[in-house]
Amino acid sequence: MEIPNWLLKQASLNPNRVAVNDGTTAYTFAQLVPLVAHRAGQIQAQTDQPRVGVMTHNNLAGYLAALGVLAADKTIVWLNWRLAPEELSRQIGDAGLDLVLVDDQLADRYYGGHRVLCSELTAGTAPAAVLTPTVDLDAVASIMYTSGTTGQPKGVLQTYGNHLASAISSSLNLGVLPNDLWLCVAPIFHISGFSILMRGLIYGMGVRLVNHFDAQVVNQILEDEPVTIISAVPYMLKKMLEDVQANDHCYSSAFRLVLLGGGTIDRATLNACEESGLPIVQCYGMTETCSQFVALSAEEAPYHLGSVGKPLFTTQLRLVGEHHEIEIQTPALTPGYLNQPAKFAAKHDGDWYRTGDVGHFDEDGFLYVDGRLDEMIISGGENIFPAEVENVLRQYPGIQEIAVVGRNDQQWGAVPVAVVVSKQPVDFQQLEAFGREHLAHYKVPKVYLQTDALPKNASGKVQKFRLQDLVANA
Repeated sequence: MEIPNWLLKQASLNPNRVAVNDGTTAYTFAQLVPLVAHRAGQIQAQTDQPRVGVMTHNNLAGYLAALGVLAADKTIVWLNWRLAPEELSRQIGDAGLDLVLVDDQLADRYYGGHRVLCSELTAGTAPAAVLTPTVDLDAVASIMYTSGTTGQPKGVLQTYGNHLASAISSSLNLGVLPNDLWLCVAPIFHISGFSILMRGLIYGMGVRLVNHFDAQVVNQILEDEPVTIISAVPYMLKKMLEDVQANDHCYSSAFRLVLLGGGTIDRATLNACEESGLPIVQCYGMTETCSQFVALSAEEAPYHLGSVGKPLFTTQLRLVGEHHEIEIQTPALTPGYLNQPAKFAAKHDGDWYRTGDVGHFDEDGFLYVDGRLDEMIISGGENIFPAEVENVLRQYPGIQEIAVVGRNDQQWGAVPVAVVVSKQPVDFQQLEAFGREHLAHYKVPKVYLQTDALPKNASGKVQKFRLQDLVANA
């Protein structure tokens, strides 16, 4: 099925509305058309391949390059500039790329072949492309490698139809207002960032790009500018909250909500946000669904702290098996993984998709995500979900971050081990005693380690597979 080209449609419907700005420069939807067409022409002159890599910060050069790839009728392959050269080479080879567009600020991060800097793209002299008036909803718009919290990332195919379904579901939950301005500080090579760019084109909504996350900078923008929504992960929210409490920020009257996803968060932080006047709307999604498929509404959020909400309008969800694994049906679901059909088939039976997460509903039908099935620790025949343990121990004074993983044990099969981050030395005996007050004894970690920082991916999720070597030798 084909529908009107999103950019051309917005240029017709809302020509003078600001589509994107970075705090210094702003472009309306009408102004975007020739800029994007020029870049699309340069891309078409550079490659005949169907896919083009993009490596960029959250800036206008990268935004225009990405839209240029789509306007050239090619697929964006998002590349995480934080990856090691070997990891980047693997993904570039997997996607069969012969052209990678690189943000000038990242020129020293990628020396591989077929590199074109965004400044070179802008300066190109090839004729501008004629933008295709429609988009095919079955065509793959983007490929995004999974965040890799448990191991080797997979290239997730994301169609225009997937992005559209996700955007429609989100709009029916959060609403779309004429003055909406969505702050995009989540990396645009991650779904939490790129989905904002796509929603901007679909809704006719402004996007405020922020190059990288700094809590003080973000809070100042929310105070000074008419931003209405920001997407954040727990790490970002905690840093924003600390700064709000320390510097008494007061967000502008336009501000509506923080859309929070990307992992579990403790109730103490949510309570503190409520006390500080930060409206939090929790959600649950993944790369494979082009962002959220479960979310709270702004009206329900204060009354269901800790819940990720209810399935959005286009989503069906069920809990399956002994551990209540979350399975879904949604038109936002990817058609598969690049070059790995067997891995997708292992998760998708043609009807329902296995998320790998486990959860439960409360009596009112609100979903709570309890953890990852592949992170579950079986100790002496008892099932332990690390997220539950982390949420309890995180409330102990002085704990900034904590991750719980399993370690093999001859007696129990496996035991939980806690890795903590704190500015001060932690009394592990007191921490263990605190755990025993709030958890069943078998859930309380048997070993504790303190470290300066937890390994995270670009979306702020802890990469627990990187902790396994650390705890194995503890």
